Amino acid sequence: MATPVWFVNLIKIFFPFRKKIASLSQNLWVKKIMDDFLFKGDAMVILHKDRLVIHENIEPPQSTVLPSSIVHHFIDQANHLWIMNHCLCREGDDCQDYPHDLGCLFMGEAVLGINTRLGHLATRAEAHAHIQRAQDLGLVHLIGRNKLDTLWMGVGPGDQLMTVCNCCPCCCLFKILPDLHPELSASVSGMPGVKVYVNGNCISCGRCIREQICFVNAIRMEGDRVIIGDDCRSCGRCVEFCRQKAILVEFSEQNYIHQTIKTIEDNVKVN
Repeated sequence: MATPVWFVNLIKIFFPFRKKIASLSQNLWVKKIMDDFLFKGDAMVILHKDRLVIHENIEPPQSTVLPSSIVHHFIDQANHLWIMNHCLCREGDDCQDYPHDLGCLFMGEAVLGINTRLGHLATRAEAHAHIQRAQDLGLVHLIGRNKLDTLWMGVGPGDQLMTVCNCCPCCCLFKILPDLHPELSASVSGMPGVKVYVNGNCISCGRCIREQICFVNAIRMEGDRVIIGDDCRSCGRCVEFCRQKAILVEFSEQNYIHQTIKTIEDNVKVN
């Protein structure tokens, strides 16, 4: 049964406490319960931003194919498209930097069960324009299968609901990743063969850390040097943010776009 609006409003009240709730998963019993009821079957991929500073010695693979094309690919494939009226995350955190009315895009048969007061069925043209608006604002796409969305919206089956989040660095639900048990946070990955690293231009100013540009807290200072840890999902926000051009992205897989599409298709269907 479709989730009533009052329940969505209740979620918004508790949303600011999501990191504290996520930290409870460090207890193995709680982790098992969360895994079974909230995360089982999840497979979300963070797409790196289209505009990245590429190391001069690295030729970006498929240079004419941008990561955002993955979202547009599935829009063209989907039988049903749904645009939410508002972003639950930005409304829950009362975001001051990005629009509240730019919500998630959902695809697949399961969208037909979403409460019509929360959004509307969209044409392909509307969906493409929605994603383009998010890109123009500098938001990062997360795409794939997310059990939490089937639960809070009261729809299913989960393998027929594709989620596309348009995430800001301040309010994203997935800021909980550093607080989750590692086995749960692993359900959200970066694109295969994409790595972000710090080069010799770094002056250890610490601005990237102070401004909390990384929403998974993968950037830290070790001694007098900034490093990017294994928690990095290669979204590329920090690459654009660094004034010294000391953070770069490296590609080791020529077919990383196709590999990402295959990973998503293996976990959720849109037609």
